[in-house]
Amino acid sequence: MSAILSADDLNDFISPGLACIKPVETLPAAKPTNASNEYEVSFNTEAPPADLPPAQISLTDCLACSGCVTSAEAVLVSMQSHAEVLQELDSGPALRLRRNTAGTGIAIENRENGGRIYIASVSPQSRASIAATFGVTEREAGYMIEQLLSGPQGIKSRAVYRNGFQWVVDTNVAREACLVLGADEIMASMLTGEGKPNGVEDAPDQKQPSKPILTSSCPGWICYAEKTHPHVLPHLSRLKSPQALMGTLLKTTLSRKLGISPDKIWHVAIMPCFDKKLEASREELTDAVWEGTGTRGVRDVDCVITSKELLMLADSRRVDFSKLPRTPLPILIPFPDAKLGSFLFPPPRRRKNGIPGAGTSGGNLYYILQYFASQHQGATIQTTRGRNADVLEYTITSGAGETLFKAARYYGFRNIQNLVRRLKPAKASRMPGGKPVGSARRPGGKQTGSDFAYVEVMACPGGCTNGGGQIKADDPVITGRETSLVKPGPQEQKEWLAQVDEAYFSGEESGEEAALMDDRSDVVDGISPSHIRDTLAHWAATTGINLERLVYTSYREVVSDVGKKVGDTEKVIEIAGKIGGGW
Repeated sequence: MSAILSADDLNDFISPGLACIKPVETLPAAKPTNASNEYEVSFNTEAPPADLPPAQISLTDCLACSGCVTSAEAVLVSMQSHAEVLQELDSGPALRLRRNTAGTGIAIENRENGGRIYIASVSPQSRASIAATFGVTEREAGYMIEQLLSGPQGIKSRAVYRNGFQWVVDTNVAREACLVLGADEIMASMLTGEGKPNGVEDAPDQKQPSKPILTSSCPGWICYAEKTHPHVLPHLSRLKSPQALMGTLLKTTLSRKLGISPDKIWHVAIMPCFDKKLEASREELTDAVWEGTGTRGVRDVDCVITSKELLMLADSRRVDFSKLPRTPLPILIPFPDAKLGSFLFPPPRRRKNGIPGAGTSGGNLYYILQYFASQHQGATIQTTRGRNADVLEYTITSGAGETLFKAARYYGFRNIQNLVRRLKPAKASRMPGGKPVGSARRPGGKQTGSDFAYVEVMACPGGCTNGGGQIKADDPVITGRETSLVKPGPQEQKEWLAQVDEAYFSGEESGEEAALMDDRSDVVDGISPSHIRDTLAHWAATTGINLERLVYTSYREVVSDVGKKVGDTEKVIEIAGKIGGGW
């Protein structure tokens, strides 16, 4: 973190004219040799004008954590774009899937050409952004995305080899699995105690997270914690994010069922956040982990593009996104595993997100509260607003008024700073007989932060619908709207975000899905934990891989030289020695 843009002064909005200190390491710039060069850079020591335009920050400058982006990470991010998707689709004929002559399985064509199977997963936040942009429902936006990626009027109509995506899946199904697993993790932590063995022999981390358990599905928050606050790593949930879990499910199942290598399966995820590109690049999320080879492997998610880049993808193929059909495509080739296929493609093919109280970031905390309350008859949930709308505290009390469970929601880095301060361990006093000191102690000596059993942490204020890769109110060129003479300001962006949130919560539950849920007695917030656990157990049995190896991941402290004085020689040596991978 820069010494000028310190963590304590961190804000989620860069004001016009505010200096941004780029943390990315760069080689010393050579002096210009041609005085008449029109691109010559000069230094101006005069006072800057008062009416400066808003600061423009690129991905190589900073991501959600506003700093600590290494040169290797900048390369990893820049490599994932809509251009990479098109380049991959045009690299050669894809593997063609068809039903075999007996109609009992799937046959693969074009094996000798070295092609791949292409699969896409779409987040509900990206669908909401598309829905608000084109004035459709979230479900209709999902159908339009399917038409773009797989339909006859989509990108494959103008492709070299007419390659499209074989399946387009909804990450909501992986989200539901993460919700159930997260509730199980909380219950296990409360039963076994923090830091104790969790009984999982083959998991990446055999210890339960320390309380409070912090969500780990936001990659901007994880990147920030690993680089600047390693003391919070023992608190992080060990569960994979829905994006990562979906990637693992697709590649393990298809590679086993079709008898092909994981590198023959190419998976792109459409997400609301640029930081998801870094998550996809983690060494912990490759086939080397679930195969147990211990070597650098094939990514579970090969590429991540954002909601904005999805429209760029359509524009690059000269496809008018607004004119795509708003109806679903038939599934011509069923998923190789029938049970997992019914899980990936549920009856309405869209899962609802219709509860505003759950928030727009997946509802991790909301589901855990509902699940915990369902285990205690007569329990009630109380909500208390914190210092701003992005801080909420929750308490579950018994019928007798006893506090059973406390949790909180912290969105945005300004609020996250307060959280990590409370979790910072106290330092021993240097004075003989002195009490421990530090920001983690109250004046009375009581440590803070441990009051909560669970905290939902997200880097973006307002949650994932406000992600950096979402379509903004000031994107007229991308959205195809007429350019306004007045540039939209914060209030217009706030109103636009409200429209995106409304689209996010517009999902409907079909009568068929409601009937299926009514047949199960353990439904919590529309999700049956027993059904999820049964499906996950089937997945593990089908692939022959321990379930814990499939659903859990790990984190590590990352040492950064940001803010340290390093000579030019050391910079050159370090940059030349970087080979990428990990964070």
